[in-house]
Amino acid sequence: MEGFASMPQNEPPVGRLAPSPTGAQHLGNARTYILAWLSIRSRGGRVVLRIEDIDSPRVKPWAVQQAIDDLAWLGLDWDEGPDIGGPHPPYIQTQRIDRYSAILDRLRDQELLYPCACTRKDIEEAASAPHEAHDGPVYPDTCAGWRVGDSLPESGHFCWRFRSRRQRVSFVDRVAGPQSKVPHAELGDFPVTRKTGEAAYQLAVVADDIAMGITEVCRGDDLLSSTFRQIDLFDALGHPLPQFVHVPLVVGSDGRRLAKRHGDTRLSYFRERGARPESIVGWALWSAGLIESWQPIQPQEFVESFDLDALAAGETIVAPEDYEKIIDASF
Repeated sequence: MEGFASMPQNEPPVGRLAPSPTGAQHLGNARTYILAWLSIRSRGGRVVLRIEDIDSPRVKPWAVQQAIDDLAWLGLDWDEGPDIGGPHPPYIQTQRIDRYSAILDRLRDQELLYPCACTRKDIEEAASAPHEAHDGPVYPDTCAGWRVGDSLPESGHFCWRFRSRRQRVSFVDRVAGPQSKVPHAELGDFPVTRKTGEAAYQLAVVADDIAMGITEVCRGDDLLSSTFRQIDLFDALGHPLPQFVHVPLVVGSDGRRLAKRHGDTRLSYFRERGARPESIVGWALWSAGLIESWQPIQPQEFVESFDLDALAAGETIVAPEDYEKIIDASF
């Protein structure tokens, strides 16, 4: 990995399951969690369950416990988490606000942050702000001239942005392979707080991964571009990088990410309809190219057979007829 220290690879890995309770967990989420869990357990590692509820306007209070219940129903377990405790509490992001404040102070002391009062509309209307998929327009540096000692905008009307790297950043993803971008030019400076002063997603996940000793981050490949921003933060905080593992998404028949338009893909729906969790695990492994035929299986039964290198490339399409097969176990 060019220019960055990586975690030692000769020790048992530490991974995390990190559901966001902004709604119900669905089939696509389930497959990613199953792959992340198997990647760690197949090498004798530890799993941390963390609830990523920092996106407070979108969080559904009922979804926290439901996410925990869904993961346990699938047959996944963890060594630390909000329900069982552990050495790195708390495991719910909104209970870790003081830790994020300390990280923000460190970054401000390094003069890596600046206040930004731009609205979303301001940024979108900037002529020099081309769009990067999933991330909106590239920030046009409108407020980047601010320096320590300059006056601050009115409280509650600005966020803090991170000065992203102007040099090329490269890393090798365990599944997606070599990745390379110039963060400032291709992604732009990014917010690490909201205008309320609360920590934003990019900062919170890096702070938590460092504090919890996470050595492997396995998630959907729609978050690949976020990795460059997180690498900038890991580097600024002087911490080695975890291994990144970005797995292909599950999409609907129209090629778009799973949503209500694709029918009911909630795990709670399958539970209510009497589906067996082994059916969903079997579907997840089969759709990922890890078993030849669709068959019911428990996660623990596949630990010794798991091989990340065998993961099928490309998105997986799931359709309503597949939902019925899962429910009826008609493989």
